[in-house]
Amino acid sequence: MDLILLLKALILGIVEGLTEFLPISSTGHLILAGDLLNFNDDRGKLFEIVIQSGAILAVVWEYRARIVRVLAGLGRERQANRFALNLVIAFLPLAVLGLLFKKAIEAHLFKPVPVALAFIVGALVILWAEKREHNIRVASVDDMTPLDALKLGLAQAAALIPGTSRSGATIIGGLLFGLSRQAATEFSFFLAIPTLFAATAYSLYKERALLSVDDLGIWLVGFVAAFVSAFLCVRWLLRYISSHDFTIFAWYRIVFGVVVLLTAHFGWVEWTP
Repeated sequence: MDLILLLKALILGIVEGLTEFLPISSTGHLILAGDLLNFNDDRGKLFEIVIQSGAILAVVWEYRARIVRVLAGLGRERQANRFALNLVIAFLPLAVLGLLFKKAIEAHLFKPVPVALAFIVGALVILWAEKREHNIRVASVDDMTPLDALKLGLAQAAALIPGTSRSGATIIGGLLFGLSRQAATEFSFFLAIPTLFAATAYSLYKERALLSVDDLGIWLVGFVAAFVSAFLCVRWLLRYISSHDFTIFAWYRIVFGVVVLLTAHFGWVEWTP
């Protein structure tokens, strides 16, 4: 096994895990990191899909007790039924719009400069949202209505634009729609489970011709790296939001986006055109 390729897999796995649940766009970071590491061909894109499952598993493990309770209560407990229904409702907008526009978006926006612009625009939205007065109407995910779920699902659909951030769109949307910071963040985590599992399964089926036993080594390294880094990141973020807002992530996005644009403009980095 090529040690350089394993190192690239390790780096990309860590990038996926650290960025998947923060409002800074994992897709955007993976596009840029893959470009820098020269691992952005069809094989590299399939690898990015595979390692998403490692990040998802970290959330499943963190909330395993809650997930088991919901599954055990389906059909019998009103709270479990409503929670599951909310996840289905919130999942649908991204699923439908993704099937309709995924090819066009990948063809035109999965490139460093559009990603950098999305980083900056998303940052401005976060800054604006954090300056607004938050009127908390929903304190817990258990208090959410189907209409709340639909609103968050529509917000998540904005993440089809790479660089926007799925978690960022969902969390900030939640704050704008009256959810507490804790409720918006936790629902974003739960919503990631069906969303990313469905996207991973669909993409693996679609790109099944690229699957190769020879790639098991890099997949395993990337999967484990994504799981460990995502697990640590989720634990940290839950503590962080108890006493902080998301402004720091907005400034990070701005600096990151500006750096990419400057390197592209002056030719310091040969980004994919």
